[in-house]
Amino acid sequence: MASKTICNRCLRLAASTLPSRAAPTTTRRAFASSASKQPSNARKLHQSSKQRAAPAVESSKQPTQEVPSYAGQNANQHNEGSRLLLQPNNLFHSFTNSPSPAIRKRAAFMKQNAYCPHPDHQATRTPLSPHDLEARKTGSKPPAHVRHECPDCGIPVSCCEEHFVDDYESHLEVCDVLREINEDDHDLHSGRFFPEFEYPGMQIEEAQVNMTNWDTLLFSREFNAVNDERSMRQVTRLLTYPMTVGSVLHELSPYNLNNRLLPEGLRSLSALRYTLHPPRTGGGIDIKGLRAQSPPVRLFILGARAESSLPREVWIQLSYLFPRATFHLIFIGPESMTNRDAEYPLPERTPSNPFGAIIEDRLGGQVKISTYVEYFQTLHQAQHFYPYDPYFDAFILFHPGLGHPASSHEWTDALPQLLETKVPIICTGYTEYDMQRDIEWVTKQAAGEMDMLLTPGENRFRSLRWDLNDLDPGDVSCGNWGIWGFRGKRYETDEYRGEPQQ
Repeated sequence: MASKTICNRCLRLAASTLPSRAAPTTTRRAFASSASKQPSNARKLHQSSKQRAAPAVESSKQPTQEVPSYAGQNANQHNEGSRLLLQPNNLFHSFTNSPSPAIRKRAAFMKQNAYCPHPDHQATRTPLSPHDLEARKTGSKPPAHVRHECPDCGIPVSCCEEHFVDDYESHLEVCDVLREINEDDHDLHSGRFFPEFEYPGMQIEEAQVNMTNWDTLLFSREFNAVNDERSMRQVTRLLTYPMTVGSVLHELSPYNLNNRLLPEGLRSLSALRYTLHPPRTGGGIDIKGLRAQSPPVRLFILGARAESSLPREVWIQLSYLFPRATFHLIFIGPESMTNRDAEYPLPERTPSNPFGAIIEDRLGGQVKISTYVEYFQTLHQAQHFYPYDPYFDAFILFHPGLGHPASSHEWTDALPQLLETKVPIICTGYTEYDMQRDIEWVTKQAAGEMDMLLTPGENRFRSLRWDLNDLDPGDVSCGNWGIWGFRGKRYETDEYRGEPQQ
């Protein structure tokens, strides 16, 4: 208080001794210098010298009493604008000239690996489906990488402008989807705040979940309102994994006997639902409230790739659908820890941890996650997870590629072992053709030793966002588009009581 009083006295003394024109200038400079120091404490990084000097310049035009508050508001506006890379109305850019370095790097990768789909070129691989553009390549020209970008979608799709114009009619089939992918990718790199990625916590058990579709699920789970289609696509891209599993296992599942669920599927899922929805026990947090709890439900996610690196808050949403149950998520696959070595270095294999499992057991009290960088057949032969119980176990296969020519050999030994466990196996597919190809392969390999649990069809909780294959710009798909389920065949036996008496 003393320093402030002395300062005011000095100002009054200066106003009485100096000429009339110099007095207001001195006063404004004193306030401007003190005001310019306020926003510098809030953020000093990524702020140029011009931005730091801007509040002082603006303050000379305002009255002395309003200078500090105005300078703080102006600095906040500059900081908010500098944080954003792209505005919502400026998301479309060509991949090559994108303001995001990550997207420019992706464009360079596509130009080095993706080939032009024009029919005049020679084929570079075996067609993977009847709709594959590689199947129509019958020309004699050597293969050429993509170089020319479509002005409408901004993605390199042809080797030159002539081939792009000649094959423009075929490109129109996916041009709108590619533009949507372009804008969604730039939205992720725009630097904006994503309120749709703020997930709700546990809610009261009396608040039932409506699993009719994405809208009813997000509303009944009290997610933040998502009123934009692009935000809806972004949030469903992550939540499709836990919600796809929950939509099948939950007692309020949209799949029932009147909608794709078969009688054998009802038998298998009823056993799991008995564990996932136990009756109230009257337990509490005190000594008198201690009750015996059932073991956690084990979900074996085989061939784990992207799903194993999801934020753990996403997988915790699965436990909120079953407030009285606990889960043990087990990710198994050689790619389950790809690009995550810096986050979780692989532990050494010791007698107590023979397969180098990475265990995360402090995830809200209801979820435990274990990751094995190993093939399932190796763990099964060692009986690492034995025994399997249809009341507590289930297998989840996200886009396994069971019938894909490049990956089917990896499942040849694992499929008989999966059928041997007699527990439900839930599979998803990128497209309808991908799903049907897996079903045909499993049916052929099982040789009648399987029961279909869930009729193949579109997944109600598929990802609404489309994904682009960087090795083939014409190949677009969405995560968990289709879903189906099967199980090893169960044989019912009757007790023999002798010949009936006549």
